[in-house]
Amino acid sequence: MTSPTDDPLVSTEWLAGHLDDPEIRVIDASFKMPGVLPLPIDDFRAAHIPGAAFFDVDTVSDHSSPLPHMYPDAGQFACDVAALGICDGDTVVIYDAGGWVAAPRAWWMFLSFGYSRVRVLEGGLKAWRAEGRTVEAGDATPKPGRVSDLALDAGMIRSGDQLVANLASKAEQVIDARARNRFEGSVAEPRPGLRAGHIPGSRNLPYNELIDGETGTMKPLADLRRAFEAAGLDLDRPVVTTCGSGVSAAVLTLALYRLGVRGSALYDGSWSEWGMADGPPVATGPA
Repeated sequence: MTSPTDDPLVSTEWLAGHLDDPEIRVIDASFKMPGVLPLPIDDFRAAHIPGAAFFDVDTVSDHSSPLPHMYPDAGQFACDVAALGICDGDTVVIYDAGGWVAAPRAWWMFLSFGYSRVRVLEGGLKAWRAEGRTVEAGDATPKPGRVSDLALDAGMIRSGDQLVANLASKAEQVIDARARNRFEGSVAEPRPGLRAGHIPGSRNLPYNELIDGETGTMKPLADLRRAFEAAGLDLDRPVVTTCGSGVSAAVLTLALYRLGVRGSALYDGSWSEWGMADGPPVATGPA
C-alpha cells in the first residue's frame, strides 16, 4: 500500500472558486433505486450546480445487457460524456444529491476508461446548498465536446465468471457495500427475483458507515482505515468491491483509493447478477 498523494475529492469552496474556469466540467450523477420518485433527472431540473450536466447512470451503460447499468464499451462512453460537454483535457468534477450513492461510480468509470482528470465533490449538492451557494433550474444544454483515445482497463472491473473462479482461488478479497441485513440475507432484495444473502467468503462494510452523518462528508482517513480493518479486510492484499448493482460499491472503492490502495476492482454485475435464481452459490448470516 502507498500513501495517498492524489486525493480524488475536491471541496465545495474549491469548486465555487473554479466554476467559471473554461476547463472545468461539472456533472450531476445522482441515482436512485428503480421506482423511487422523483426521478434523479427531475431533481436535476429542479436544482443543480450552475453549468452542470446530468450523467445518467442507466443511460451511460451497455444497453444490450439484461443487467442494470453495466459498463458500456469505450466508444460509447466517449460519445456519452462528450455529449455532456466534456473535452480532452478538461477536469471533470462529479457530484450527486449528497448521499454518496453514484458520484463515486461515475468517477471510477472515468478512471477505468483512462480519463484521469476527474474528481468527486465532497458532500455533493447537499453540502453545496447547505452553504447557501447558487443553484439553477431547468435542463442542461451543454455544447457537445470531444473525448478521444479512451480504452477500458479491464483490471479495474470484475465479471461474474472471475468472481466464481475466486471462490476457489481466494486470490482477491471481496467486500460488499450493501446494508448488513441485505448482506446477511435476513430481508428480501429490493430487486424482484433475486435470492438473499452474499457471495461466500465476502466481507461486509455498508457504504454509509464511511460517511459522517452530520456533515455528509467522508470520514477522516484514520476512521476509514479502522472501518475496513474491522470488517476483516487486509489493505495490503487485492480487493474487489461489490454491492447491489455495482453503484454504491464504488463508495468503498473511492475510500480505498483515498487510503492509497491501488489495483482494487469493482464487480460490475454485483448482486443483480450473482443473486439471480440460477446464479452461483449464496451464503447467509454474518461475514
